[in-house]
Amino acid sequence: MKHRIVVLGAGYAGAFSAGYLARQLHSDDFEITVVNAEPDFVERLRLHQLAAGQVLRHRPLAEVFAGTGIRLRLARVTDIDPERRTVTLADDAGVDRLEYDTLLYALGSTVAEHGVPGVAEHAFHVAARPAALRLRARLDELGDNGQVLVVGGNLTAIEAATEIAESRPGLRVRLVTSGELGGWLGAKARRHLLRTFDRLGITLHEHTTVERVEQAAAVAADGTVFAADATVWAAGFAVHPIAAASGLEVRPNGQISVDRQMRSISHPDVYVAGDSAFVIGDNGRPLPMSCASAGYTSMQATAAIIGDRTGREIATTALSYVGNHISLGRKDGLFQLVDGDARAKSWALRGRPAARIKSAILSMAAWSLAHPTFGKPGHRYRSTAGRAPSTTAAAA
Repeated sequence: MKHRIVVLGAGYAGAFSAGYLARQLHSDDFEITVVNAEPDFVERLRLHQLAAGQVLRHRPLAEVFAGTGIRLRLARVTDIDPERRTVTLADDAGVDRLEYDTLLYALGSTVAEHGVPGVAEHAFHVAARPAALRLRARLDELGDNGQVLVVGGNLTAIEAATEIAESRPGLRVRLVTSGELGGWLGAKARRHLLRTFDRLGITLHEHTTVERVEQAAAVAADGTVFAADATVWAAGFAVHPIAAASGLEVRPNGQISVDRQMRSISHPDVYVAGDSAFVIGDNGRPLPMSCASAGYTSMQATAAIIGDRTGREIATTALSYVGNHISLGRKDGLFQLVDGDARAKSWALRGRPAARIKSAILSMAAWSLAHPTFGKPGHRYRSTAGRAPSTTAAAA
């Protein structure tokens, strides 16, 4: 009987991992199934562009995985039972259960509401394609006359605000953040960021905490009311609660606790990649939720799966954090390098060169995911039946 590998999620982490495993493992011994709610690969790092009205390339997962032997199952994951090694799925046809021998959890993250009243009912976000399209439809309704309020001070908030302001100059865009915008950046990078906000006409409100979102406004803790025809909530990300509900050991924020080789510390036949993994990076700090972290954790998780199931030595992938790459519209950007303690260095790439490099990186990442069999030849490793996962890796 073939060893059944089930990959949950086909974002950057899941799609890369599935394609790599299909290229390396022998199809006579392994069966790989990818479960994803949407039929297309979604470039999550470009969803602010989609919301602003731009057209993104269509990448059907059926085409992405064509010729790989990967089975694609379009369904929502509603439950995981790691004791029975089953995943419960729901689609238009009803509810089904999928059995696995090895599970790779790559469901990623969604918007963090932080318990703020009114966010779920009235706010928009760009953490998923349907949500970005909903925001886009609202901006289309506003045309050239309306007020957009972006809540948050992280990379997503900055990119959403600048993209909307550049793509729809008739709208009045404001950003509210509880801290100092770009406070983690170096001095040169932050000056460039603030100049960009001025150039795009974005009004900035720092040190202001939003405590309630209404249909046409957001209310701050000090009572200030920010009128808004569309409130964009970009105050961080949260892991899907399905991980904690499944009985997997998780951190207080819902991320799954894993060892250095991305195995769940409570269920070693479950591997984790992407935003859902809590792992300590090489700098001694938890890896942030990011595309770069998805790449590192995916490489380590697939190396561990291949090693555990074929008896090969498991390579150690670097878990590094080098900095922040921020889009500021289509023609401007920032790339802020950090040191070993995750503190901003004095140098940062700014302006059009930074925008071009980020666009090239995203295009290359999407192309690589859409061509999983390109490049390195597959080794077609055979299974070592009955081999238990190694427990020598130190827990994160």
